Amino acid sequence: MITDKGTTTSDPTGRAELRPSRNGGPPRWRKSENRGWLVRRALLAADVLGLATAFVLSQVFANSVGEVQGTRDLFVDTTIFLVALPIWVVAAKLAGLYAQDEQRANHSTADDFIRVLNLLTLGTWLLYAAASAAHLTGAQLSEFFFFWALSIALVTSFRALARSICRRHPAFLQNTVIVGAGQVGLMVADKILKHPEYGMNLIGFVDSLPRAEVENMKPLPVLGQVESLSELIPKLNIERVIVAFSTESHRQTLKLIRALRDFHVHVDIVPRLFELIPPTADIHTLEGMALIGLPSLRLSRSSLLLKRVIDLSLAILGLLVIAPLLAVIAVLIKLDTPGPVLFRQIRIGRDKEFVMLKFRSMCEDADLQKDLLVSMNKHAHNGGDPRMFKIPGDPRITRLGGFLRKYSLDELPQLWNVVKGDMSLVGPRPLIPEEHRHVDGWARRRLDLKPGVTGLWQVSGREAVPFGEMVRLDYFYVTTWSPWHDIRILFRTLPILVKGERARRPART
Repeated sequence: MITDKGTTTSDPTGRAELRPSRNGGPPRWRKSENRGWLVRRALLAADVLGLATAFVLSQVFANSVGEVQGTRDLFVDTTIFLVALPIWVVAAKLAGLYAQDEQRANHSTADDFIRVLNLLTLGTWLLYAAASAAHLTGAQLSEFFFFWALSIALVTSFRALARSICRRHPAFLQNTVIVGAGQVGLMVADKILKHPEYGMNLIGFVDSLPRAEVENMKPLPVLGQVESLSELIPKLNIERVIVAFSTESHRQTLKLIRALRDFHVHVDIVPRLFELIPPTADIHTLEGMALIGLPSLRLSRSSLLLKRVIDLSLAILGLLVIAPLLAVIAVLIKLDTPGPVLFRQIRIGRDKEFVMLKFRSMCEDADLQKDLLVSMNKHAHNGGDPRMFKIPGDPRITRLGGFLRKYSLDELPQLWNVVKGDMSLVGPRPLIPEEHRHVDGWARRRLDLKPGVTGLWQVSGREAVPFGEMVRLDYFYVTTWSPWHDIRILFRTLPILVKGERARRPART
């Protein structure tokens, strides 16, 4: 805190302090160790370790096949690598590979993958061309190729590991407040609370006229009026402010955001019509006025063909690789409880109904018991969503079925649905006819693409996604589709399968 004499003292944690502003304005808030400080160093270490390991293994490879001519070549290669290593780091910095985690709450290694791939590809082959032209090294093409492939795998893996470690460190947490306790502010708060992996420690709301519904968000308080935010930032060690449609006027909100520039805080602004703005939106200007250009919602035939080729290739490869696992699961289901191995259910596809396959995880007469268990439906009480049927701890689930559901192993037969063309690896949620009849209007565009084995609905939180939110996620996915978006979702699905996070969600028939 600042004393009467204007000197600076640290807060009780020893991590943050106030510093007087040079222009006589409000004091600037600083934190000695924050998310950016932590993640930048961790990713730098991951890059250096990944490149160094790839270099050592490529040398071992070259020595094993007799391509190293002696200690002189090894010395020259090592010297070139050490000289080039700082250039790699600077290039990664310029490519924005160290700055995104502090700004974007949900940034992941999957989001960096394309830039990492491009940087390593360009760097490796430029180095090869330069070294060959100058006759600096005796390394062969195969050695550079081995280094290139290894560096992509190792740098990506070490980056994922570094981020995983950082998320467990106290410095990763960002104390967060939301400006605006209206409907949008409550929606933002709900999403933050469902995603602790974002590292946003939500302190509360700031609003002059909060909605009554904010009482449902306890223990999150309304910290005060908007004018008090400049005092709350140093007092509560706030590092992120989310502006979500407060009751303040446009001029007052603009003044607030400009005032926040005097503090070391990250500001997120929920835009108007945020439901329509995809990540592929283009920002351009008219004489300095920013405009957001929305891409066309029409999916081209080439895009659909590319998606089908990717689906077919990966699904066939996946079935071949996991064929032994499928056989083992089938045998275990037969030994566990009487009934068929596969569970077949009608789902709504892109332009037709189809039979979706799953490993049976419930007793044989589960559908017949559904009417008897209506009173246990989670959404039948306290104003729940009548469009959904979910039973926590469903008694119809078998002993083996609980394990299969926990790790989503019951979904594996859907790869055959992908091969047949009924489903896609990534896509909208496959709904049963009873649920589909509740989807109308603009939401029908969710079926412009085939239903997916996984999707945004699968990777969005540990709790069950509400029906309305699921429909919006599907619409958002379809209208912003890209191959790289699919790859990111597949990458985000893998840790969920490994951790068995699906087990934390209510069972669903």
